[in-house]
Amino acid sequence: MERDGIFAGDDPFAIARAWLDEASRSEPNDPNAIALATVDETGLPNVRMVLLKEIEADAFVFYTNYGSAKAREISASGKAAFVLHWKSLRRQIRVRGVTSREDGPKADAYFASRSLQSRLGAWASRQSEPLASRAALMARVARMAARHGTAPARPPFWGGFRIRPVEIEFWADGAFRLHDRFQWKRPDPAGAWTVARLNP
Repeated sequence: MERDGIFAGDDPFAIARAWLDEASRSEPNDPNAIALATVDETGLPNVRMVLLKEIEADAFVFYTNYGSAKAREISASGKAAFVLHWKSLRRQIRVRGVTSREDGPKADAYFASRSLQSRLGAWASRQSEPLASRAALMARVARMAARHGTAPARPPFWGGFRIRPVEIEFWADGAFRLHDRFQWKRPDPAGAWTVARLNP
């Protein structure tokens, strides 16, 4: 199938990196923001915005508190989906795949690269649990600062998730809603890709 212009190439991860790089020059805020979708134990969907931190050779990686609702839901199902949408480019990328944890040296390195306040916040936040007040949260941050100092290690309950896609769709806005859509699909994360142009 002939694909040219912004859709050209044999590696969907390279295309995704190129689109994200272009968006980083035009999108006013958080070009790496993804709407991450999971399902709970009843099958009810959940979606929220998180920041995509890396596009690897064969996966997409983001980080979170493992006690959060999203992390619990991902751990239970082993699957997740997300969409990257750039209003400035009128493009989006949709991804569906299987997940695994990233809680080794790469997670340590990324955690160490964050600001001190963000690292202390990760220690202090009991993500997704009820909170009495903002003052209570700030008091916990102060306690974590006293306990961990200026070089807090990565908490054992905080790390990354790697999403290895079985589907990636590249979408670009077209005149009169005649959009361009190319879906990359494989039977499993180790399989070969097939590519199909989809109707708008």
